[in-house]
Amino acid sequence: MPGTGRALTELETVRARPVPEEFVDACIKRPEILRRCLVQGGHLRNWNKESIMAERIKNKKKNEPDGFDRFNRVSKPVDAVLHVIFMLAALTCVIPVLLVVAISFSAEESILEYGYRFIPKIPSLEGYTFLISQGKMIARALGISLFVTIAGTVLGVLLTTLMGYVLSRPDYKLNGFLTMVVFIPMVFNGGLVSTYFIVSQFLGLKDSVWALILPLSVSSFNVIVCRTFFKTTIPESLVESAKMDGASQLVIFSRIVLPISLPVLATIGLFLSFAYWNDWYQSMLYIDDSKLLSLQALLNQILTNIQMLVKNAATIGVTAAEMLAKMPQESARMAIVVLIVLPIACAYPFFQKYFISGLTVGAVKG
Repeated sequence: MPGTGRALTELETVRARPVPEEFVDACIKRPEILRRCLVQGGHLRNWNKESIMAERIKNKKKNEPDGFDRFNRVSKPVDAVLHVIFMLAALTCVIPVLLVVAISFSAEESILEYGYRFIPKIPSLEGYTFLISQGKMIARALGISLFVTIAGTVLGVLLTTLMGYVLSRPDYKLNGFLTMVVFIPMVFNGGLVSTYFIVSQFLGLKDSVWALILPLSVSSFNVIVCRTFFKTTIPESLVESAKMDGASQLVIFSRIVLPISLPVLATIGLFLSFAYWNDWYQSMLYIDDSKLLSLQALLNQILTNIQMLVKNAATIGVTAAEMLAKMPQESARMAIVVLIVLPIACAYPFFQKYFISGLTVGAVKG
């Protein structure tokens, strides 16, 4: 830079001794360092390599990667390729859903003649009309599913977080033993026969709505996730300070830990709500009363009946055959799928922010 050599000479005159070569190199690259020294009367103020490096880091551009951040950046071509890959992955998930919705709005004769189409050749609501004709049963089953999903999610989140918090306490004497007790069911389970005997005979929950709630309320995986979150996120000093103020463990858990644990609460709640809403297996095992069937179990029963009528069309009576001829088959099946997927798909965006945060539980922090 013009004038830098003259300024260095002036600095040497002010200091009455030579300037270090490393300082000269730094001043050539960063003239403001030299100007600052001249203003300060020639004092280098314990200048060294570290101070220059600190000065450089301080004045770096904000978007310039530093430290491990530079390993998290990719070039523009690679970024474009990743965008294409993720767009294709998203399309493979979205396109089948759109096709199912399109089929549910297609007439049965259109499906038989033209096959599956994204734009229905002959639009029709006969699939949904068929479900509306079963409206009384579907409404009752919908109420059962909503109650089971809401009550089961609340109960499951409460039990899971309580267990996870207890196992995250380092001073708990049975910590190691109970952690193994929770972990073992992730690898082995007692089997269907023992589970059925305990739920239906030992607990007496046969034909009870609690048979749809209790078996799914606690999962070993969810407990481990909560334990990891509490152990890595909740500062131990926060718990100790609450103890010094005389707070009990229940007060600490309810008033201090839970309010700052929204990500893991939303994640576990989302896992449980998905499990309860999509479950039909528990109804098949423990429910004989048709009034207690969940929506998924009822729609699965309707779908099974349609398939049974289709397979046995030649052996059933004339009246049943005529009914089968008028009954929508493919469109009704797809309408059932839409009816099951739509509520939970609408609820997911409200949990997405906390769900993504909860997925990083236990991740390495920089």
